[in-house]
Amino acid sequence: MKEYYDIEVAGLKRRLPILPISDKMAIAAFVILGDCEMPCAAAKALKDQVPAVDWIVTAETKGIPLAHELARQLGMSSYITARKRTKLYMQDPISVTVTSITTEGEQQLWLDGADAEKIRGKRVLLVDDVISTGESIAAIRALTEKAGGIVAGTACILTEGDPKDHEDVICLGNLPLFPIETE
Repeated sequence: MKEYYDIEVAGLKRRLPILPISDKMAIAAFVILGDCEMPCAAAKALKDQVPAVDWIVTAETKGIPLAHELARQLGMSSYITARKRTKLYMQDPISVTVTSITTEGEQQLWLDGADAEKIRGKRVLLVDDVISTGESIAAIRALTEKAGGIVAGTACILTEGDPKDHEDVICLGNLPLFPIETE
């Protein structure tokens, strides 16, 4: 199996390490945390493709840089982050359970009650860095809908796996999955 996967996204080239996630499958690890160029270039490329919305909602952690820059480029003064744990400042938080291929085990996503009020009856864009199985974005959707938000669209930098599984997602490209050959 190759060690790296080369990709070009929004005019930027990146070499991604190929890492096993199980004994049968590996992925090209696309991480935007710490990459100042990628969220800016990706948001610029996505901003004219996304529907008009009132709010952007993302989940901790890797979707935050894209959500921040996309909100800024769309002229929004803020966006909403679903948290992995409740925080002392949260009042009347709501939650849903999520399982992701890049996070071990089940986890909860929490939305501050004040943020839930902000999106009630509002058009919301769900944002993440990469959408693979769709479990994380489904949890963000469930949390948004539980709060009374109206999901107007879903956007990410890259999808992963079969592009047909992500036909309703606005994205800039797709990463293949890498089966691990057993002998």
